[in-house]
Amino acid sequence: MWRCWPLPRSVMRLSLCHVMVVCLFGLAGAKYAPTWDSLDSRPLPAWYDAAKVGIFIHWGVFSVPSFGSEWFWKSWHDNKSKYVDFMRTNYRPGFTYADFAPEFTAEFFEPDEWARLFNASGARYVVLTSKHHEGFTLWPSRYSWNWNSLDVGPKRDLVGDLAQAIRTKTPHIHFGLYHSMYEWFHTMYLEDKARGFQTQDFVRAKTLPELYELVNIYKPEVLWSDGDWEAPDSYWNSTHFLAWLFNESPVKDSVVVNDRWGKGVVCNHGSYYTCSDRYNPGKLQNHKWENCMTLDKVSWGFRRNAPLRNYLTIQELLATLAETISCGGNLLVNVGPTHDGHIPAIMEERLRQLGSWLDVNGQAVYESTPWIHQSDAVTPGVWYTAKGNDVYAFVLRWPEDGVAILGSVLPTSGTKVYMLGHVEKLKPLKFTKTDKGQLTVMLPPMQQVRGQWVWVLLLSDILPA
Repeated sequence: MWRCWPLPRSVMRLSLCHVMVVCLFGLAGAKYAPTWDSLDSRPLPAWYDAAKVGIFIHWGVFSVPSFGSEWFWKSWHDNKSKYVDFMRTNYRPGFTYADFAPEFTAEFFEPDEWARLFNASGARYVVLTSKHHEGFTLWPSRYSWNWNSLDVGPKRDLVGDLAQAIRTKTPHIHFGLYHSMYEWFHTMYLEDKARGFQTQDFVRAKTLPELYELVNIYKPEVLWSDGDWEAPDSYWNSTHFLAWLFNESPVKDSVVVNDRWGKGVVCNHGSYYTCSDRYNPGKLQNHKWENCMTLDKVSWGFRRNAPLRNYLTIQELLATLAETISCGGNLLVNVGPTHDGHIPAIMEERLRQLGSWLDVNGQAVYESTPWIHQSDAVTPGVWYTAKGNDVYAFVLRWPEDGVAILGSVLPTSGTKVYMLGHVEKLKPLKFTKTDKGQLTVMLPPMQQVRGQWVWVLLLSDILPA
């Protein structure tokens, strides 16, 4: 018999069904118990591994100053000189972080246009920051009075608007939400922290009610947790919430969660692991993982003063994609919209370039699996994926002599080699076998290939070296 989670008065306004789900562990027949061993036994929903590519969206009040990073408030509060000087130079004395919120206007936010852009990028899932560490919610939460997007700023439900656009315009894209468990300056959290997390007032009155609210109203198929690292999972009551999520929630069969549910949980528990920001181990992992990374190399949120050199080139982005999926990961590509709801042109360009490349080479990406070898043993910048009996080689640099040497591949009598995007797509490429058994492929003239930036060879009937 599982113990019901006690509810504070502030949560008693929840409907009867909300209260019942919190206490579901008093019921018999729950498939997953609130223990990590039980939760970790849940199979990963197949859609997530097949998707491979997602879009992360960092958007909030921090998009107004759009300086430094999305940690602007914390950095300013901690008297970091760059932020103090920025505020002293550009804002009146007495200006507070809350004064930025009315300027978070989102007047150019067109959710249907965002959905079309994400579709053009080739992404198969989208994750929006419903609430970052500043505590401002992008939905009209009952637990964030006057610090949400309906009460102040945009005067609209940003989460709901994007969820509807994704599901109506691009139903093949899975909708997900990021949520920060802690808030930098919330009084109840700071009081719990001062007591060594022996009390859980903030969790009961804020974190858990918000999570139940998000799941029941918006039904995200990705729940990307963050802001957990200062306190253990027992403080957050993470296992009880996740057991409800996997057993009884409206997304119980399709939802995936990351690994940020309390101190010590990261890279140990979750549907998939993130381990750290921009995690890219470069070798095969024994658990599904995700490389969450940014187009702006410095910040997750939009920065007005970011120079061009701080943005990934399309070649860098595709190289990261190839390395990530070859090692069994998914790539979550972050964009940072402006305070008025516009996705900056350079970010839009990268997403459209990614999509145009995937239009040509997507068969090597979607629903692929890691091959026996992740990278080539002889030629740097060659990564492999597999699908059925076929193997794909991602060639990051076009060889000057037009000859690609694949040291991890052994040809057989039935081997055929094709290049994706070649105008003569049914015509195999010529290849030879070196004395050492390496496969040497003669590439077609570059002008005969639709693809660019990174090229993919389709290898059939081959063996690993």
